Amino acid sequence: MSEAKLFNKIAVITGASRGIGSAIAKAFTDEGAAVALAARSADDLDKLATGLRDKGARAEPFVCDVTNSEHVQQLPGLIEEKLGPIDILVNNAGVAGSHKIVDHPDDLWQLMLDVNLTGVYRVTKAVIPGLIERKRGRVINIASVASKVGLRYMAAYAASKHGVLGFTRVLASEMSRHNITVNAICPGYVDTPMTDFTVAFLVARLGKSEAEARKIIEDTNPQKRLVTPEEVASLAVLLASDDARGISGQAINIDGGAVMF
Repeated sequence: MSEAKLFNKIAVITGASRGIGSAIAKAFTDEGAAVALAARSADDLDKLATGLRDKGARAEPFVCDVTNSEHVQQLPGLIEEKLGPIDILVNNAGVAGSHKIVDHPDDLWQLMLDVNLTGVYRVTKAVIPGLIERKRGRVINIASVASKVGLRYMAAYAASKHGVLGFTRVLASEMSRHNITVNAICPGYVDTPMTDFTVAFLVARLGKSEAEARKIIEDTNPQKRLVTPEEVASLAVLLASDDARGISGQAINIDGGAVMF
């Protein structure tokens, strides 16, 4: 029987309490990793950590708001005390919001940048010195197909995710000599609460039923479906493993072929 792909690795996952983050945590522990679960919701984190521990995994919850510099700066030390030195960072925390450019709320713009882009920068900046010191590591940024295309009414979200893609490429270049790979995963619409927000937006804007709005979103995928969080998690496992040691600076779509570059 082959050894687990992430045996004895220590991974920190931001936005871990639900959706893609929760699926990645489960997939990583299935492959032998210990996971540091970081998010704002203590109750959701505790529930996830308890469920993983019940299955024999090492999992520790850490309340952390990626827009709070103090939280972020303290996170690596707290994780090392509980689990050990970090091997893998998954920047997954994110928010979505929609508005046309005309009369776009400044606070919505700032929120998208603070969480989706500056949050990635803050957490990476806090974690990367330890990876450099140990001359090994994986950084996986959960971006979006919105990193590559312009989506109508999604100016702030698309701008933040385009920034994540640029940051990923620069970081990959800088980290190549330290045996650290850096990649982005770019999902299309995933079956998570974030997509439920988009459904609600379409219902309100277009006067569609929830089922009709969901069908519109599903039809953006040539496979006529939403991507599952588990599909994204499987790709994250690959990128975190030694099998992907030659992959860095890449932005891999998982969208059923909706975006072809």
